[in-house]
Amino acid sequence: MNDNNSSELIVHDKKSIAAVDIIRKAITKKHKRVSNKVTPKPFVKKKMGMDYCEYSYMRDIADKEFPGWSWTIIKTEVLGSEAYVVHGRLKWYDEGIWREGDMCAAHRIQKKRGVDEFVDIGNDVKAANTDCIKKAFNQYMNIADDVYRNQVEDLMLTDDQKNDIIEVAARIDDDKLSEITQLVNDQVIHNGNYKASLAKLKREAEEWEHFDKEEK
Repeated sequence: MNDNNSSELIVHDKKSIAAVDIIRKAITKKHKRVSNKVTPKPFVKKKMGMDYCEYSYMRDIADKEFPGWSWTIIKTEVLGSEAYVVHGRLKWYDEGIWREGDMCAAHRIQKKRGVDEFVDIGNDVKAANTDCIKKAFNQYMNIADDVYRNQVEDLMLTDDQKNDIIEVAARIDDDKLSEITQLVNDQVIHNGNYKASLAKLKREAEEWEHFDKEEK
């Protein structure tokens, strides 16, 4: 009999949990790979000093990496005569599961200089929708992360790197081994400072071994 006040977490189906974990890892790996793609320079443009990626490239990557994706406009709104706003929903198939994500974007309505007349309202509506899709592609699929400065460097040490630096620490003494192991586990020593940390530790190990020989 279960106590309703108990805070104990009970796993009812371990196979389902294992399947979900496999999917989660596959999604993480795929999105990291897409994020690390380098956008070809011909598809990177500038507007008001800011880089942006052309829609055609982002759509092509979405077609290749997430086939079956769809885009639905949920709501549109005109903010007076200044901007057109689009609220859209991206749906995509991601390593075995369907996912959805909403996005909003606004595009300024272009007017003729000196008069209160629109240049091409149809083009402004189209641009707002395109901007919204592009934001969703980047936000949810990690497409063109390099262009929009959303890439995150993976600082995790590989197993070989961990073993190498721990083996060097073990050459000194148990205290140093314990210290370095903790620093590795806490990611204080990471891929960004690994080479410098290993070189410093090797010098310390060599000094320790030299001192130990002289003592003997």
